Amino acid sequence: MNIHPVIAEVTARIEQRSRDLRADYTARMQAQKRSTPARARLSCSNLAHVMAASGDDKPALGFGGYPNIGIVTAYNDMLSAHQPYENYPGKIRDWARACKATAQVAGGVPAMCDGVTQGQPGMELSLFSRDVIALATAVAFSHDAFDAGLMLGVCDKIVPGLFMGAAAFGHLPIVFVPAGPMPSGVANAEKAKVRQRFADGQASREELLAVEAGSYHAPGTCTFYGTANSNQLLMEMMGLHIPGSAFVPPNTGLREALTEYAVQIAAANSALGEAYLPFHAVIDARSLVNGVIGLMATGGSTNLMIHILAMARSVGYVMTLDDLAEISAVTPLLARIYPNGSADVNQFHAAGGMAFVIRELLSAGLLHADARSVINQPISAYAQEPVLSHGHLHWRDPPAQSGDANILRPAADPFSVQGGLCKLAGNLGQAVIKISALDESKWTVAAPARVFDSQAAMARAHKAGELTGDMVAVVRYQGARANGMPELHQLMPLLANLQDKGHKVALVTDGRLSGASGKVPAAIHLSPSADEGGLIGKIRDGDMVRIDAVTGELQLQVDAEELAKRPAAACTESGHQFGLGREYFQLFRDHVSSTETGASILFGEKP
Repeated sequence: MNIHPVIAEVTARIEQRSRDLRADYTARMQAQKRSTPARARLSCSNLAHVMAASGDDKPALGFGGYPNIGIVTAYNDMLSAHQPYENYPGKIRDWARACKATAQVAGGVPAMCDGVTQGQPGMELSLFSRDVIALATAVAFSHDAFDAGLMLGVCDKIVPGLFMGAAAFGHLPIVFVPAGPMPSGVANAEKAKVRQRFADGQASREELLAVEAGSYHAPGTCTFYGTANSNQLLMEMMGLHIPGSAFVPPNTGLREALTEYAVQIAAANSALGEAYLPFHAVIDARSLVNGVIGLMATGGSTNLMIHILAMARSVGYVMTLDDLAEISAVTPLLARIYPNGSADVNQFHAAGGMAFVIRELLSAGLLHADARSVINQPISAYAQEPVLSHGHLHWRDPPAQSGDANILRPAADPFSVQGGLCKLAGNLGQAVIKISALDESKWTVAAPARVFDSQAAMARAHKAGELTGDMVAVVRYQGARANGMPELHQLMPLLANLQDKGHKVALVTDGRLSGASGKVPAAIHLSPSADEGGLIGKIRDGDMVRIDAVTGELQLQVDAEELAKRPAAACTESGHQFGLGREYFQLFRDHVSSTETGASILFGEKP
């Protein structure tokens, strides 16, 4: 089937806009290709250090012609999603030996848990940690002793950071290795109810902890469809996973078989293997667009709307919010996974999962079917699901029908004819709103503003009983230059309670919400932000603000002459510069680019 004309047009526009940048990136990567082991360029002294602790692998590493696979791992045992990686290196070394290769842990990268830092000062380092991970990945591979790479990471900023770091070594084959979701626990809807009751003072801390611990309760990724699981979907849509591996549970035979196959693919794809297939040849504009389509079709995390721009830039492409919005407008919503529905990712996987989604998008002409993948087959090969039969890994077609039409639907009968994202624009600037979880009756809100300079200030007002009636909560000075752009999850239970009482409420912020944005309309990632001199800095309590996801408008309904006379309000909150390591990130706050260019310090864009 021919590709949808809008998808074709957006892709062509990205390619044309990025022609020189991409050509420069590709030339740099091609210049680094080698036909001998990378470590052959090292001196004997250098190589001795590589071999020193390698045990039985010394002969192969020394003067053997075997490919050496570098493992970059985000393992730590505080993150439930990353705990399963603890024993991966030893197994990967064994699997590498079995296919005439070697493997070494090239390095580790930091992996903070947004679930732990939500509402805490440490969250102000979360977004910046992505670029730190990219830098740490570059340090890991800088030993120049590797012929391929395996990236072990799952959550939030970690996968985008690993991608961006790997991009600098795009002459190597790179395979991303997921770990899988934890078993389903307390239902997400029940957890949300207790959170709202706690926010209103109607549930005890003990009751809240019990439901949270019942939800997050075992090794594996959190089962709601937030940034971590959006990452996994994105890697699969871009062909960087072994097909069907995104949502296979940890510590299972199928998970082990998929990881073993990832090792075999990494070795085979090296310049010393059967068919050289570097990272830069897998990832192109088609891959990036396919990734965005997958996110829109499933209601993925809004965090990826920042990350995908930075990820694209790392491989020589310039993508814009307009590109994302145009893709969303023609992509049907095929899945409802919490917070866009009541199901979790395990239920989504059981209903048909990734293979079903990819097959349906292909059948509708909404994917570049010829985009490449790490298995050296087009992405159309990913419209199958993996199974383990008598110890052997193979793939089969997904079910013809969804296992649950409340969770997953075909492209011919979607939940919505457009995807999960809508761009908003007006005199306040431009922002993103996630509409996949919103009832259409809430797509438009016009109400007086209540202005706060932090989510803590809004929480204090709620506790004091000051939040009554219709309102648009304006939470400003939450951009990356102000305080690192922390996620504002504390706001959602407060606003949901007000909405449930019959009030029309919405949120406008220059901050982030991640995958937690749900049933309350929220215009987020507003640019220009308050710290960039944006008009949000001039909003006062009582000003009328209109959010309209139907027309794509975001307006401060105050006379332009009046606004011209108003000074911007100074931020009333402080303390973001010190404590928990924040003093070391002033360089990031001073030099980070806007959210419209990926909120990064790595590419030289002026703040």
